[in-house]
Amino acid sequence: MTILNNKTIAAALLIFVLIISITLGAEVASGSNSAFFLYEPDIPAFKESGPGKTGSVIITADAAVLMDAETGQVLYAKNPHQPRPIASTTKIMTALLAIECGDLKGEVTVSPRAAGVDGSSIYLRAGEKLSLEELLYGALLHSGNDACVAIAEHVAGREEIFIDWMNYKALKMGLKNTHFSNTNGLPHKEHYSSAYDLAAIAMYALKNPVFNRIVATKNHFINGPGGRRHLSNTNQMLWGYKGADGVKTGTTNAAGKCLVASASREGRRLIAVVLHSDNRYADSIRLLDYGFSNFENRTMAKKGEAVTWVSVRDGVKESVSAGCPRDIVVTVPVNGTAAIEKAILPDRGLRAPVKPGMAAGRLLVLIDGNPVAETELITMEQVNRLPVYGLLFNKIRNGIKQNLSKTPSSNMAVDAGPVYDQGFLKASCTTLRTNSASLMAISASSMPYSSVGIKSSAP
Repeated sequence: MTILNNKTIAAALLIFVLIISITLGAEVASGSNSAFFLYEPDIPAFKESGPGKTGSVIITADAAVLMDAETGQVLYAKNPHQPRPIASTTKIMTALLAIECGDLKGEVTVSPRAAGVDGSSIYLRAGEKLSLEELLYGALLHSGNDACVAIAEHVAGREEIFIDWMNYKALKMGLKNTHFSNTNGLPHKEHYSSAYDLAAIAMYALKNPVFNRIVATKNHFINGPGGRRHLSNTNQMLWGYKGADGVKTGTTNAAGKCLVASASREGRRLIAVVLHSDNRYADSIRLLDYGFSNFENRTMAKKGEAVTWVSVRDGVKESVSAGCPRDIVVTVPVNGTAAIEKAILPDRGLRAPVKPGMAAGRLLVLIDGNPVAETELITMEQVNRLPVYGLLFNKIRNGIKQNLSKTPSSNMAVDAGPVYDQGFLKASCTTLRTNSASLMAISASSMPYSSVGIKSSAP
């Protein structure tokens, strides 16, 4: 009875831990297709004078981050988590929410409140009608504060409600140093973000094809009361830097000159964030050049490729292959000095029947001992359950094996080794005389289990 109680308590504790893990995991999820996850190592992941460099990247910005858009790894950081005014880079989140929650072709009627907003403007007039998509171009290309308010009122009914959505989105994305008080970035003491958080928002937003298309556009025309409005993108990187494809400028007296820039070359995309910079374009170019020259992306595991084996109980096979549900890519220095490891943490064991796609453990990738990527391992094949007679035979065979291995014969020399629990041995020997099924129950509840992570060098 004690053994059964212990097993019941252990099972209850395990279920409780799993529930808590799932609940916490949901808090950092975002997006309709997949969980948003950034494995943030000790910032910076590679120091400013890191591998492959001669000297440091010298920039004028008070805060900056360089991030790989595919892996989320930080390649350079300066005051990355310092909350700061962010000016019109706010509009990245405004546009993202509008795209996710609104109808791009929906007709928006501009309110007097939206038409009267201060600062950068596309000169909307009260009562004017445009599509939501046209207003998004106005907000992201020409940085229209009036367009942002019109967007918020249309999508959420009131700008205040839309701002609550923005803060909720930031919370769900796990952003620790971000709070919005308006949709356009006008100065407010409770309106701020950090270089790292802005890079994370941009990384997420760039996965949206509509957002991605708009921020890469140099010029666009939308309807206006007297004809057509010509919108020219305020991001000069699009004209002057090879591969530039986004994202957003921002300028106020409090925030200074800010820029979230992205560029793509040879299958890689980088995001550079500079806040309160004396020369935002020169700073961004230095960061992007550094990232493209000194780092590369390496595939550590491919989708559908078996990486380990996990034991299976009560199955026609004793183990099942496990692999990754997606490609695992990490960013590494090109000079090859970083120590790259894979840590495979298989589940203790599965019970048949096993179907393809079942959770089977975790895979971690570490660079110089720091985790930079993590994914679930899933089973790659099916394992059927043994018939009843096979299960009975296995129980008897395993019971005999376990007891023989723990009861040395009198004519054998016994090396000094692990000290077995005497209470366990006594109980086992007594139970062996009764039946092997009881022995199995004692063995399962009493023997300690050690899960060992298997590490191997990267290919």
